[in-house]
Amino acid sequence: MSEQKFRPVFIFIDTDKHASPFDILMTIDLIPDVVVLKYENVTPEDVEKIVYDALFPRGPKGIRFTKVFVNGRELETVDAIVEKIKKCMFPPFELSVIVDPRGSYTTASAAVVKTLEVLQKLGLGTIEGKNAVVLAGTGPVGVAAAWLYAAEKAAKVVVTSRDLSRAQKVASKINAELKTDVVKPFQARTPEEVGKAIEDADIVLATGAPGVQLLPLNVLKTYGKKVKVVADCNAVPPYGIEGLNPKWDGKEVVPGVYGVGALAIGTLKNRIEAELIKKALQEPKGIFDFRAAYEIGKAMLSITK
Repeated sequence: MSEQKFRPVFIFIDTDKHASPFDILMTIDLIPDVVVLKYENVTPEDVEKIVYDALFPRGPKGIRFTKVFVNGRELETVDAIVEKIKKCMFPPFELSVIVDPRGSYTTASAAVVKTLEVLQKLGLGTIEGKNAVVLAGTGPVGVAAAWLYAAEKAAKVVVTSRDLSRAQKVASKINAELKTDVVKPFQARTPEEVGKAIEDADIVLATGAPGVQLLPLNVLKTYGKKVKVVADCNAVPPYGIEGLNPKWDGKEVVPGVYGVGALAIGTLKNRIEAELIKKALQEPKGIFDFRAAYEIGKAMLSITK
């Protein structure tokens, strides 16, 4: 009797009303024989039954071909679901789990890697010992980016928000996880307050909502005397950083300040996500989140420590 062959199965668990077709289509194109299952409007209370029902039917040999992709807009709900999934698994019934809430983790990884690439090309070394500012940094992209900058031993990482309490919550969480105190909250409601936030920055990354300008060009010129690299995740005009074309990839925005636009970030983001999916397919178990995505991105662009 021939040994049973297992097709790869990706189970998409989404907290939103509709699962993202972006990630499903990317997975189908990368893995032509994949089977896709999707669950929508999933809560942390729902996920235990879904995961247990996914763990056992294919047995210890087949489970390595079953993967989970967790998605959704609400970061706290996504995090709670991932923690539930971890508690459900035990040897040999363990899964590879991709976590990329609406593409935010792969976007954040790409954005941070691109800023480090520009630093490296300018001969300025790494982020270690330098200051980074993440504008509108309380969303999923901003939180992951701030975590990565802090993990790379930045001297200071400023997280701005219109609501100081939200910035404080993000800073406290990252500092606690990394056992550091380098992440600082900053309330920035006006252009002048944004200017004050970037006064000591070497890197400025804008992670705000589409179509919202966070950093006017005159503010960058006036306050950003130390800034070397700016990057923007917003591809919808008006852009997050005025004067930074989404297609630019290391081009001067103002003399001495080099910019990376949203489309340049997005191109790398898609490459990172593709590799993340392939890596999860190859590995029998593990959590593949922004940390894994970041390591993939650094390897792609040959970013050194």
